[in-house]
Amino acid sequence: MDYSDVSVVMITLNEEEAIAKVVKDAMTALPGAEVIVVDGSSDATPEIAAGLGARVVREPGGGAAPALLAALQASERPIVVTVDADDTYPAEIYPELVARVRAGDDIAGTDRLGKRPPSTMPVPNWFANVGFGLVASARARRRILDVHSGQRAYRRGLIDEFAWDTNGPAFPVDLILWPAVAGCRISEVAIPYRERIGATTLSRWPSGVRTLQRLMRPARAMRRTPAPA
Repeated sequence: MDYSDVSVVMITLNEEEAIAKVVKDAMTALPGAEVIVVDGSSDATPEIAAGLGARVVREPGGGAAPALLAALQASERPIVVTVDADDTYPAEIYPELVARVRAGDDIAGTDRLGKRPPSTMPVPNWFANVGFGLVASARARRRILDVHSGQRAYRRGLIDEFAWDTNGPAFPVDLILWPAVAGCRISEVAIPYRERIGATTLSRWPSGVRTLQRLMRPARAMRRTPAPA
């Protein structure tokens, strides 16, 4: 099957141990898709990615949230798929996510959590993520399972329909919560969550606090982009 309507995008910060596998796996799973890497590394990550055929863009600065939005906006194809560059997400699920967006979903996400903690996720993190999902579900009045998943497929036009807040961590929360509150069509697929390659850069407490702030903001603050005059 041809996937020339798809971009796979990721942000990277010193992921030279994992980037080759993540890029190759995406290209194998989605023949014809482009791979875009928004990079802020000081190691060989961008050179490795470019050598494999990925389009490398320098990150805009300001942290992970502006970088992720830049990655989403860098694509001009109808479907854009995000993935973390640490090899924790299975490439085998890409075709299913793309198929769901082609069939009419605005977002097809993945759920790492399941009914019990995966061996690759600390138990406190799992409980926190389950709790975040319950809060998000209450806010959206529909079930949301994994607000922090780094692997989702989006209808590209959706990215331009909201005035996103890229201040601070936990931006993936807004990327699913705002469309859910707005009534967009969203589904989630259960996946195995794998051991990451390389050291984590997650700051648990700042991310947790910012997650709650994002989840509890008033619905009126989840702003749509004004329509052109």
